[in-house]
Amino acid sequence: MDHYKVLGLHRTATKEEVKAAFKKLAFQFHPDKHSQSPRAVRDNATFRFKQVSEAYEVLMDDRKRADFNFRWRSGAGGGAASNNYYSQYNYGYGRSGSSYEYRSRSGFNGDGFASKFELALRILTARSSLLNLSFAAAILGGIIVINTSGESLWKMQNSGKSFEEAMKSIEKAKAYREDNVKERP
Repeated sequence: MDHYKVLGLHRTATKEEVKAAFKKLAFQFHPDKHSQSPRAVRDNATFRFKQVSEAYEVLMDDRKRADFNFRWRSGAGGGAASNNYYSQYNYGYGRSGSSYEYRSRSGFNGDGFASKFELALRILTARSSLLNLSFAAAILGGIIVINTSGESLWKMQNSGKSFEEAMKSIEKAKAYREDNVKERP
Protein backbone atom coordinates (compact mmCIF):
# COMPACT_ATOMS: atom_id res chain seq x y z
CA MET A 1 0.00 0.00 0.00
CA ASP A 2 1.38 3.39 -0.97
CA HIS A 3 0.88 5.67 2.04
CA TYR A 4 1.30 8.78 -0.07
CA LYS A 5 -1.54 7.73 -2.39
CA VAL A 6 -3.77 6.89 0.58
CA LEU A 7 -3.39 10.45 1.87
CA GLY A 8 -3.38 11.94 -1.64
CA LEU A 9 0.09 13.44 -1.25
CA HIS A 10 3.30 13.72 -3.23
CA ARG A 11 6.45 12.00 -1.89
CA THR A 12 7.97 15.36 -0.98
CA ALA A 13 5.08 16.29 1.32
CA THR A 14 6.01 18.01 4.57
CA LYS A 15 4.82 16.89 7.99
CA GLU A 16 2.31 19.74 8.02
CA GLU A 17 0.84 18.55 4.71
CA VAL A 18 0.67 14.98 6.01
CA LYS A 19 -1.06 16.17 9.16
CA ALA A 20 -3.59 18.28 7.24
CA ALA A 21 -4.39 15.43 4.83
CA PHE A 22 -4.78 13.00 7.72
CA LYS A 23 -7.14 15.30 9.63
CA LYS A 24 -9.29 15.78 6.56
CA LEU A 25 -9.51 12.07 5.71
CA ALA A 26 -9.77 10.88 9.32
CA PHE A 27 -12.74 13.18 9.82
CA GLN A 28 -14.29 11.91 6.59
CA PHE A 29 -13.85 8.18 7.39
CA HIS A 30 -14.04 8.13 11.21
CA PRO A 31 -16.12 5.15 12.41
CA ASP A 32 -18.20 7.31 14.79
CA LYS A 33 -19.33 9.42 11.85
CA HIS A 34 -20.58 6.29 10.05
CA SER A 35 -22.11 4.50 13.03
CA GLN A 36 -25.65 4.93 11.62
CA SER A 37 -24.66 4.11 8.01
CA PRO A 38 -25.42 0.77 6.32
CA ARG A 39 -22.99 -2.02 7.20
CA ALA A 40 -21.15 -1.95 3.83
CA VAL A 41 -20.55 1.81 4.08
CA ARG A 42 -19.53 1.50 7.73
CA ASP A 43 -17.07 -1.35 6.97
CA ASN A 44 -15.57 0.54 4.03
CA ALA A 45 -15.20 3.70 6.13
CA THR A 46 -13.54 1.72 8.94
CA PHE A 47 -11.14 0.10 6.46
CA ARG A 48 -10.25 3.46 4.91
CA PHE A 49 -9.84 5.00 8.38
CA LYS A 50 -7.34 2.24 9.24
CA GLN A 51 -5.43 2.85 6.00
CA VAL A 52 -5.35 6.61 6.64
CA SER A 53 -4.18 6.04 10.23
CA GLU A 54 -1.45 3.64 9.10
CA ALA A 55 -0.27 6.10 6.45
CA TYR A 56 -0.20 8.92 9.02
CA GLU A 57 1.64 6.73 11.55
CA VAL A 58 4.36 5.86 9.03
CA LEU A 59 4.75 9.25 7.36
CA MET A 60 4.89 11.29 10.58
CA ASP A 61 7.66 9.18 12.12
CA ASP A 62 10.96 10.10 10.42
CA ARG A 63 12.50 6.67 10.89
CA LYS A 64 9.43 4.79 9.62
CA ARG A 65 9.07 7.19 6.71
CA ALA A 66 12.69 6.76 5.65
CA ASP A 67 12.30 3.00 5.94
CA PHE A 68 9.10 3.10 3.86
CA ASN A 69 10.72 5.30 1.20
CA PHE A 70 13.76 3.01 1.06
CA ARG A 71 11.60 -0.08 0.69
CA TRP A 72 9.44 1.61 -1.93
CA ARG A 73 12.47 2.66 -4.01
CA SER A 74 14.09 -0.76 -3.72
CA GLY A 75 11.08 -2.47 -5.28
CA ALA A 76 9.20 -3.64 -2.22
CA GLY A 77 6.58 -0.97 -2.70
CA GLY A 78 4.04 -3.04 -4.50
CA GLY A 79 2.64 -6.48 -4.19
CA ALA A 80 3.36 -9.06 -1.53
CA ALA A 81 6.63 -7.58 -0.32
CA SER A 82 5.02 -4.49 1.17
CA ASN A 83 2.19 -6.51 2.65
CA ASN A 84 4.77 -8.75 4.29
CA TYR A 85 6.56 -5.85 5.94
CA TYR A 86 3.51 -4.01 7.10
CA SER A 87 1.86 -7.14 8.41
CA GLN A 88 4.01 -6.56 11.49
CA TYR A 89 1.55 -3.87 12.49
CA ASN A 90 -1.67 -4.88 14.13
CA TYR A 91 -4.09 -2.09 13.48
CA GLY A 92 -6.66 -2.62 16.14
CA TYR A 93 -8.93 0.18 17.12
CA GLY A 94 -10.37 -0.21 20.57
CA ARG A 95 -12.96 2.14 21.88
CA SER A 96 -12.04 4.27 24.81
CA GLY A 97 -14.90 6.65 25.31
CA SER A 98 -15.79 7.99 21.88
CA SER A 99 -12.28 7.94 20.45
CA TYR A 100 -10.32 5.23 18.71
CA GLU A 101 -6.74 4.43 19.52
CA TYR A 102 -3.92 2.89 17.53
CA ARG A 103 -2.19 -0.25 18.79
CA SER A 104 0.80 -1.89 17.17
CA ARG A 105 2.41 -5.14 18.18
CA SER A 106 6.13 -5.48 18.32
CA GLY A 107 7.84 -8.10 16.26
CA PHE A 108 9.71 -8.49 13.06
CA ASN A 109 8.59 -10.56 10.10
CA GLY A 110 10.92 -11.82 7.43
CA ASP A 111 13.53 -14.48 7.07
CA GLY A 112 15.71 -13.07 4.28
CA PHE A 113 19.12 -11.48 4.42
CA ALA A 114 17.65 -7.98 4.05
CA SER A 115 15.38 -8.57 7.05
CA LYS A 116 18.28 -9.78 9.19
CA PHE A 117 20.43 -6.88 8.02
CA GLU A 118 17.67 -4.43 8.87
CA LEU A 119 17.22 -6.00 12.30
CA ALA A 120 20.97 -5.75 12.95
CA LEU A 121 20.91 -2.14 11.76
CA ARG A 122 18.03 -1.32 14.09
CA ILE A 123 19.84 -2.91 17.03
CA LEU A 124 23.06 -1.04 16.24
CA THR A 125 21.25 2.28 15.92
CA ALA A 126 19.25 1.89 19.13
CA ARG A 127 20.13 4.43 21.80
CA SER A 128 21.48 1.82 24.21
CA SER A 129 23.75 0.37 21.54
CA LEU A 130 25.00 3.81 20.61
CA LEU A 131 25.70 4.58 24.27
CA ASN A 132 27.57 1.30 24.69
CA LEU A 133 29.52 1.94 21.52
CA SER A 134 30.48 5.44 22.64
CA PHE A 135 31.51 4.10 26.06
CA ALA A 136 33.72 1.46 24.41
CA ALA A 137 35.22 4.12 22.13
CA ALA A 138 35.98 6.31 25.15
CA ILE A 139 37.74 3.41 26.91
CA LEU A 140 39.72 2.54 23.79
CA GLY A 141 40.69 6.19 23.36
CA GLY A 142 41.81 6.29 27.00
CA ILE A 143 43.97 3.22 26.50
CA ILE A 144 45.57 4.73 23.42
CA VAL A 145 46.24 8.03 25.23
CA ILE A 146 47.77 6.26 28.23
CA ASN A 147 49.94 4.09 25.99
CA THR A 148 51.27 7.01 23.97
CA SER A 149 51.70 9.21 27.03
CA GLY A 150 53.70 6.47 28.78
CA GLU A 151 56.01 6.30 25.81
CA SER A 152 56.34 10.10 25.76
CA LEU A 153 57.14 10.18 29.48
CA TRP A 154 59.78 7.51 28.99
CA LYS A 155 61.43 9.53 26.24
CA MET A 156 61.37 12.69 28.36
CA GLN A 157 62.97 10.98 31.38
CA ASN A 158 65.40 8.79 29.46
CA SER A 159 66.50 10.77 26.48
CA GLY A 160 68.62 8.82 24.05
CA LYS A 161 67.90 5.40 25.57
CA SER A 162 65.51 2.82 24.30
CA PHE A 163 63.59 0.61 26.69
CA GLU A 164 65.73 -2.39 25.80
CA GLU A 165 68.94 -0.46 26.55
CA ALA A 166 67.52 0.62 29.89
CA MET A 167 66.63 -3.00 30.77
CA LYS A 168 70.18 -4.11 29.90
CA SER A 169 71.66 -1.41 32.13
CA ILE A 170 69.32 -2.46 34.98
CA GLU A 171 70.45 -6.09 34.57
CA LYS A 172 74.09 -4.97 34.68
CA ALA A 173 73.43 -2.94 37.82
CA LYS A 174 71.75 -5.94 39.50
CA ALA A 175 74.64 -8.20 38.56
CA TYR A 176 77.16 -5.61 39.87
CA ARG A 177 75.30 -5.35 43.21
CA GLU A 178 75.11 -9.12 43.58
CA ASP A 179 78.85 -9.40 42.91
CA ASN A 180 79.62 -6.70 45.50
CA VAL A 181 77.39 -8.32 48.11
CA LYS A 182 79.06 -11.72 47.62
CA GLU A 183 82.57 -10.24 47.92
CA ARG A 184 81.89 -8.67 51.29
CA PRO A 185 82.35 -11.14 54.15
